[in-house]
Amino acid sequence: MNDNDKKKKREAKAYEKYVKNFTPKPHYTMNILKAFIVGGSLCTAAMYVQNVLTETGVSKEMAGNYVTVGIVMLAQLLTGLGLFDSIGKFAGAGVIVPISGFANAMVSTAIEYKKEGPVLGVGGKMFTVAGPVLVCGISASAVIGIIYWVIGVTG
Repeated sequence: MNDNDKKKKREAKAYEKYVKNFTPKPHYTMNILKAFIVGGSLCTAAMYVQNVLTETGVSKEMAGNYVTVGIVMLAQLLTGLGLFDSIGKFAGAGVIVPISGFANAMVSTAIEYKKEGPVLGVGGKMFTVAGPVLVCGISASAVIGIIYWVIGVTG
């Protein structure tokens, strides 16, 4: 190794040490606790609503569907009002469960690109987020359906 390479390595190590001094350290325990409390509270509230609907005569399956749609609508509303990001910064993974996080991603993308028009802006950009999720979901469903069919035919 020549002197120039050694000098570059020393500079890189010095810079890395300098950056470590200013990089905020994450508070893992507190983040986990907040995510657990907020996520658990949301799930508890969703189960409460589902149980209330079930007790009023709605089938358990339909009550689950209503709760799912309600969570998506609430996430969309909070995103539109600009509140979802604040809640997400506090609660982290506790609020960004797949369905509410997906709804937030769709709406925030649509809001961001609305200036480009309803088709190329909102529609086009919104489905760049949804596209991979839909492709994976539909592909997985097709594969599972084929496996189920093969098991049914041969079983």
